[in-house]
Amino acid sequence: MTRVGVVTFPGTLDDRDASRAVRLAGAEAVSLWHGDADLHGVDAVVLPGGFSYGDYLRAGAISRFAPVMGEIISAANKGLPVLGICNGFQVLTEAHLLPGSMIKNDHLHFVCREQVLSVENVDTAWTRDYTAGEHITIPLKNQDGQYVADEHTLDELEGEGRVVFRYQGWNPNGSRRGIAGISNAAGNVVGLMPHPEHAVEEGFGPDGAKGPRTGVDGLRFFTSVLKTLVG
Repeated sequence: MTRVGVVTFPGTLDDRDASRAVRLAGAEAVSLWHGDADLHGVDAVVLPGGFSYGDYLRAGAISRFAPVMGEIISAANKGLPVLGICNGFQVLTEAHLLPGSMIKNDHLHFVCREQVLSVENVDTAWTRDYTAGEHITIPLKNQDGQYVADEHTLDELEGEGRVVFRYQGWNPNGSRRGIAGISNAAGNVVGLMPHPEHAVEEGFGPDGAKGPRTGVDGLRFFTSVLKTLVG
């Protein structure tokens, strides 16, 4: 069975939700502690949301130096699929696995809502089960969710097709060009601010597109990586 590691830092909130999403997708969820210097043979890694180390200094800045991150950075650079959700996305930018940075929302308030996203790239390890141009509904909850980067980096992301998700209807945090999620050049590392692990089971997530996948728009992140890993 495919084994997906879910990392817990001090202050992580959504590790159990992420593990549950992994199990619902049909994989084994493996708990990884921030102090681990071993990935225990996992096939992919999820960095879940929360407020690791209390967001001291800035979100994700301390987590980036946790022992487990040294292993994740090395493995990601060799092709290991890695998904960073919310605080996990912040950690990935601090670790320079993804470009740019996350700063406070432009309205300076915490936001919590059901957010519509457009799927821009279905060629990553985490998006193969989506359709390009599809609109999905995923819960969003953040305080430091504004994605920023210089114009050259933004143009590069756009030109290389590395914008994976974009906010639709309303830009909830002022992110440049409405960017909600991006990937690295190889497509194995993806980070996004919304929380797909909170939309994996009917009756316990947003209404979605009112279709056969109602409330489970996030589950396909986790089924996508399984398809990637089994070829």
